[in-house]
Formats: sequence, structure tokens, C-alpha cells
Amino acid sequence: MLRRTALTVINAFIAAVGRLDKSLSPSDTLAKLRKHKWNASDSVYIFHFLSASFWLTIMTVPPFPYKLLIPILYTIAMLIPLTSQFFLPATPVFSWLIMFYSNGFIPLQYRPNPSVSLLPTLETVLYGANISDLLTRFTHPILDIIAWIPYGVGHYALPFVVAAFLWLFRPKEALRFWSTAFGYMFLIGVIVQILFPCAAPWYELIYGLTPANYGVKGSPGGLIRIDSLFHAHGYTSAFGNSPLVFGAFPSLHSGAATLEALAVAHFFPQTKVWVWAYAGVLYWATMYMTHHYLIDVVGGACLATMCFYFFIPDELKSTVAATSPPGTNLGLLASTGTRSKYDIYDLEAPRNGNGRAGAAVGGRGIMAEAAAEFDLAESEDDFASETGDGERHPGDEEDITYRPTMQKAAGSKPNGKNKSEIVAGGANGHRHTASIARLIRGPDARGSIDGGDEGWRSPMSAGFVFPPRNGRGKEADGKRSPIRETFV
Repeated sequence: MLRRTALTVINAFIAAVGRLDKSLSPSDTLAKLRKHKWNASDSVYIFHFLSASFWLTIMTVPPFPYKLLIPILYTIAMLIPLTSQFFLPATPVFSWLIMFYSNGFIPLQYRPNPSVSLLPTLETVLYGANISDLLTRFTHPILDIIAWIPYGVGHYALPFVVAAFLWLFRPKEALRFWSTAFGYMFLIGVIVQILFPCAAPWYELIYGLTPANYGVKGSPGGLIRIDSLFHAHGYTSAFGNSPLVFGAFPSLHSGAATLEALAVAHFFPQTKVWVWAYAGVLYWATMYMTHHYLIDVVGGACLATMCFYFFIPDELKSTVAATSPPGTNLGLLASTGTRSKYDIYDLEAPRNGNGRAGAAVGGRGIMAEAAAEFDLAESEDDFASETGDGERHPGDEEDITYRPTMQKAAGSKPNGKNKSEIVAGGANGHRHTASIARLIRGPDARGSIDGGDEGWRSPMSAGFVFPPRNGRGKEADGKRSPIRETFV
């Protein structure tokens, strides 16, 4: 099982690499830029340019001119086609990263005062109690490990895992959507945290409800027990040097888990139960680790849901499109929509025993129902030997599995020179492939598989005649066949 899964991933990776644009020439990117048709949605890159310029200006570490390496390297990555196909969709993610890092350099006189009591008060008013405080009163090493896996590991690793699987197994539009929704969700969340700074539950446990200031260092909260368990200082160092200490609302941990659950459940429906179970555990972990109040969790989940449904393109909304393999033409798929194959090819849908179209044929068993639904498409070679007047040449072979049931329209000539006068199967003039169901359901009372005089007769029936009779009830050569005498 593991070997087969590994081979599937390896083959998907090789195919994904083969689909990449491997050009290293900036002239190819400039040619695409000249051919690009600009629209209103492209104006968002003006916002990203202005935002990056502002945060680079106030950035003091690294100092000038070393910090200029950031826009230079990004520009080079955008000019090379091989890297630009990843960096362009990830622009919102890079915009969020530079904003998150540089907000620590905002002068104190321009920063709003952080709130300490707003979130616990709202939680008590909305939910009747301080839920996060109740969840932290009992701790245990096993609970610490359960909370640490999604909060301290999954939160940082799972976005890359989701991006990798979308790149390997889904259309390229899926990866572009994921990077856009993920980047803008974090970007909006950080803007809210900067404009409305709020203290996390760990601050209340350490300092009470005393007013906060930006001189307070961040705390790992419950993750300090993980550092103690593994005799490390990773989380203590990371949270202690965080540039955004008062960023409790909204919870971007819960936002990321919600967005991951929505995306994975949409593009890989078979994992729906597992990804939502992961999200539920992470919701609890954010409060158990004293990093967020319940209202923060709800706010982050709402922000993720809004971003998911706002940024998902129309061509990816259907389950058929979302689960289609890489290389699928979503434009063509969207044009056909959810119409059945009978609507697409203008065919008459099979009817059940009650005469209703579109249902499985009733009363003939599972195999007959499946066969009735599995009508093979008519091959172009079927008409290769057909003349312009609709007649076939003598000696042309016709396989029984492709022999349509032909009915002559009322008043037509025996030879049927007019092709429009021939009706196939009582339908709208299309030559349908003979259904396997006819061969499954057996002969009728007259020994004919399809119930007609011209149908194929079973040698086990009383009416079997070889050679077959002509229209006057005599053998084709006018004589009785000795073989007929044997069977009759």
C-alpha cells in the first residue's frame, strides 16, 4: 500500500515537473506581459507595490542598502518564467510576510493602545463564560502533545502540504486559488491585528488586567510545556521575539485550519471527515495553549470562510471541476456544466419501466441497468463506407454490437433512398449503438433478442431457422435447408 502510494506521488511529481514552463529567458516573460490584456483586477498589484514600498521604507533590519536585496531578488524571480509561475500567484503571501515582519518597526507614537479586557468581556457576554479560561484549568502531558501537534507543527507545515497536493493532483487553477485565498486571509488578519491590537489569554494569566504596552515581550503560553518536555527553547525564543505581540484577534491559527479544511474537503472530498476533525482539534488547542479566546477562534474561522468563497473562481466551484486531474480544460468543462451525456450529444435518454427518461431501465437487473447507461459513443468509422445518399455498399461488414434497430417512417419507400426518412430506435434520427442490455435480457416469446422480425434468434428457440427466412417466409434460396430440418 505504501509502495503504491509512493509510486503514485512520484509519477505525479514527474508529470507536474513536465508541465512546468522551464524557460529561463526574461524575454519570454516580457513577451507574455506585452500580450496580457489588463483589467480592473490587475490593479491589486498596485496595492502590493505600495504596501511593499512602505514596509521596506520603515524596515531598519536589515539596514539600507542590504534590504534592497529583497525587491531585487523578487524582481528577478518574476522575470524568469520558471520561477514566476510560482512567485506571481504567491504575491499576497509575500505581501503578508513583509507586513508581519515590518510592523514591529512602526514608531510607538503611531501605534494604537492594545486592549486587555475587550476580548474576555466579549467572550463572557456572548458565551456566558470565559471558555478559554475553563479549558486551561486542567493540563496534562498527553493533552499537551495532542494540542502541540496541530498548533505547533501542523499550522506551519500543512499549508505547504496542501499546496503540494494541489500542484500534483489538481488543475493549475487550484494552486493559484489556494495561494490567493491563503495570502489575502493572512494579509487581512494582520491588518486587523495591527489596527486593533488585543492581548491574548496568556497576558491575563501573567499580568492580569493591567494595561499593556509594546514593551512587553511575547510569551509561548502553553507551548512552554512543550519546550520543557523536549528540553528545548524553540517556542520560547520564537514567541518572545515575535514582531506582533498583541495579535490575538482574529486567530490566524483557526483561520488557517478552517481554510485548509474547506479547500481540502472541496478538492479531495474523501478526506472531509479527517480535515474537519483536525480543524476541531486545533480550535481547542488555540484556547488550551492560552493563545486565543473563543471569540478569536470564531473570528478567524469567519475570515477564512469569507476568503474561501470570495476568491474561489467559478470554474472551480463544481465538484466535477474541483476533482478533475491536472491538465483539465476548465473552460471547456464549465461550458458543458453538469449536463448529462445525452444532453451534450443531443441523444434520447434511456427510459425505465414507467416510461420516464433518464432513469435506469427497470426490471432487468443491475447489469442490464448498467449496460443501458453505458452507451458507447458512435465511431467515425461507422460512416466510412456510407455514401452520400445514406446507402451502404454490398459486402460492407457491420458488427452486431453496432447494429441499430431501424424503423421505416410511415409512407417511406422500401429501399429508403432518403436518409432523413430512417428513424433509429424510434429516437430523433441518431444511430445509437446497440445496447448490451438487449443481449443480456434474453429472447422474447418469438426467440428474438430485440423483439423484431429482423432480430438475432437464439438457436435454443423453436423458431430458429438457418439460413434466415426472407420476407415471404421462405429460405433465401427457395429450398428447404437440411440444417433447418435438423432444428425444426
